[in-house]
Amino acid sequence: MTMTSTVRAAAVGRSQFLVAVVFFVFFVISFLTNILGPLVPDIITGFHVSLAMAAILPFAFFIAYGVMSIPAGFAVQRWGEKQPMIASFVAATLGAASFAAFPSYAMAVTSLFVIGAGMAVLQVAINPLLRVAGGEEHFAFNSAFAQVIFGAASFVSPLVYSDLMKHLDPAHPDPGGLYAVLSGITNRAFPWSSIYWIFAVISGGCVAVIALLRLPKVQRTSDESAGTLSMYRQLLRNPFVWLYFLSVIAYVGCEQGTADWMSPFLERYHHIDPHTKGADAVAYYWGLMTAGCLLGMGLLKLFDSRRVLIGFSLGALCMLSAALFGPADVSRVAFPCIGFFASIMWPTLVSLGLNSVPQYHGPFAGILCSGIMGGALVPLVIGWLGDLYGLRIGMMFLYLTFGFVLSVGVWAKPLIRNATRGSAKKLDA
Repeated sequence: MTMTSTVRAAAVGRSQFLVAVVFFVFFVISFLTNILGPLVPDIITGFHVSLAMAAILPFAFFIAYGVMSIPAGFAVQRWGEKQPMIASFVAATLGAASFAAFPSYAMAVTSLFVIGAGMAVLQVAINPLLRVAGGEEHFAFNSAFAQVIFGAASFVSPLVYSDLMKHLDPAHPDPGGLYAVLSGITNRAFPWSSIYWIFAVISGGCVAVIALLRLPKVQRTSDESAGTLSMYRQLLRNPFVWLYFLSVIAYVGCEQGTADWMSPFLERYHHIDPHTKGADAVAYYWGLMTAGCLLGMGLLKLFDSRRVLIGFSLGALCMLSAALFGPADVSRVAFPCIGFFASIMWPTLVSLGLNSVPQYHGPFAGILCSGIMGGALVPLVIGWLGDLYGLRIGMMFLYLTFGFVLSVGVWAKPLIRNATRGSAKKLDA
């Protein structure tokens, strides 16, 4: 093959429009995923459930990641990206529309599991597609930018929810335009469920768009391959694989445990309205997480990733203490600041994990993604403890999970360390 034909082959499938579509999919995933935090107070009040029963809802959503992440890799490898992506958005559409039309506790649990399963498959499918559509040489930048978009959507969704509640509140209704339509099709006893009509429309639109698109054929790299069962068996004999798997469970538990319970905490202990300032706190939590990612990317160019992880973990623990034991004004600021310090934990844990094994990175990545089930387990533990001893005691469980993340910076022994300015100078010398 000549140089010209090689360049042409490399350019096959590249499309800025497809890159924009993938970015939009990232936005939709985050928009659907991170709305549960602001909804928890309404779920408790509307369905008359305990804290533990309220926690079953995020449990149903995130346990789907643990169930579906590895099978999704095999499915995408067999059928390509397009069919699983369409199936994922069909599932999200049906799940969101079912919950919006028939709001009940049982329907909420079922539909959130279905939506979570769809989001898990999408997460597996879109990263290789982003690499091909944008070009391998731009993949690092596009991946980082996708995380910024992910954070932006997490910031926007609580604000959309807050706006809906202002216009659809039965005590002070102000329907007009779109709000009038939503008011007409939403159960008046559960006005907050109206946001799931929006989810259903967005997901249905994604089904139509992706069905019409011609997606490029993705030649999956070894890091993107689902691997074989023997590879998984060999990896699971490595104790460090289990430690990193547990660290991902701990981190996602920290992330979702804070996001899901901060608004109920602020309402219960400081009488802060969950529809306004409570929702704003959740929004700024995700917004500061995005800002922290940008700063963390710079710090990882200057310092060993393990030291950065320890520093940010200590910062998160300090903010957690201020949030749980400070007065209202301090707590309302400290909770969002936890997001700032949690920002670099996910990419740092994943990179340390992948750099700690010499082979089978694709299957190992699938194992790590299964650790997203931490978003199901930790909020449930917090809710259970909260019912027994109070929500403040329940949220103190986050000291253990943040502490475990901090410990990774102590015991991690990566085969390859992150490149810093100092290490680059040594290599040049």
